[in-house]
Amino acid sequence: MPFYHKLGEIPRVKHTTFFKKDGKELYREELVSSKGFSGIYSNLYHHHLPSATRTIKEVSLEVSKTWEDAPVLYTHCDTDKSPRGGDYIHSREKLLENSQCSISTAKVTQASDHFYRNARASELIFVHHGSGLLKSSYGVNPFAPGDQIVVPKGTIYSMEFKDYDNNKLLIVESGTAFDIPKHFRNEYGQLTEDAPYCERDFRPPAFMEPIDTKGEFKLIVKMGGQFAEHLLPHHPFDVVGWDGYLYPFTFNIKDYHPKVGRIHLPPPVHLVFTTGSFVVCNFVPRPFDFHEAAIPAPYFHNNIDSDEVLYYLDGDFMSRRGVSAGSLTWHPGGIPHGPQPGRTEASIGVERTDEYAFMIDTFEPLKPTMKVQECQDDNYPKSWL
Repeated sequence: MPFYHKLGEIPRVKHTTFFKKDGKELYREELVSSKGFSGIYSNLYHHHLPSATRTIKEVSLEVSKTWEDAPVLYTHCDTDKSPRGGDYIHSREKLLENSQCSISTAKVTQASDHFYRNARASELIFVHHGSGLLKSSYGVNPFAPGDQIVVPKGTIYSMEFKDYDNNKLLIVESGTAFDIPKHFRNEYGQLTEDAPYCERDFRPPAFMEPIDTKGEFKLIVKMGGQFAEHLLPHHPFDVVGWDGYLYPFTFNIKDYHPKVGRIHLPPPVHLVFTTGSFVVCNFVPRPFDFHEAAIPAPYFHNNIDSDEVLYYLDGDFMSRRGVSAGSLTWHPGGIPHGPQPGRTEASIGVERTDEYAFMIDTFEPLKPTMKVQECQDDNYPKSWL
């Protein structure tokens, strides 16, 4: 994140004695750092040892298997088709992946008393439907539809929903952090005046009273493709205070300020986050181009170095027919894609779009899972005829 944040009680000088009220026992300081000791970091102060674990055992979670012999073609999936359901951990169904990125959806239908830690990937959790609280060692992040919650790698968290009638998440995992693009920041790290958002639009965690409770608390830890259950002897949210630059934060797609041009602007103007291996864009309602002969629909595009994934959220999707909220399209790199027949002509003279969509462009080819085979539209590759 581009700014410093502090919550709760912390000592005046880090790495020094910080006693509990009895004056005898120390709070336990934990440095959570990135890129070794050279990236952003935070210092957390726990009631108990953050490494204490009663037992560790390997567990199996149902994971969507890779579709090994999948044809490489234009793909459209209805991600609401036959959802697995379950809690915020077990309802995840992976659709696409490569060595540095995975894209899943989750239809959350029940509560959970388990905690979760992704030890090898940062997560961007897009809330399509539902509201509630994401709780972590850093505090609480309330969420609602349209929120994008960035959870740093290694963070212990839980998700509680207001109800379990209609909750839908899109979860993107990254081997590297979700960063604010460098060209949106000045030399001091502050967001520039022409960036599509400012610091006011990002919501850091709110303070949550530390939970100093002993017992048996189940934590599911994901280590790449492996899962383990850690049985903790104390509640993991026992932090009395912390400060730093590394923490979960929330950004709502409706707070993204779009840019428009005289002629059609390419997708990088819709950039919201970068990683080491892919970028994330937000498409929101905006006026169309204002050249007298402008064609609002995007031109045909052959991106030879990226796979393009679009998740459709709401509105009228100007360049596509046959897609709706909950649709996901995947256009592999090296083959052209663009508006379907009639969509280019229909866009001429249209003054604005009211669509909401979420895009991931990966720099490494993606592989589909068997879930894609299950929910794909077999006619989509022929929709340009």
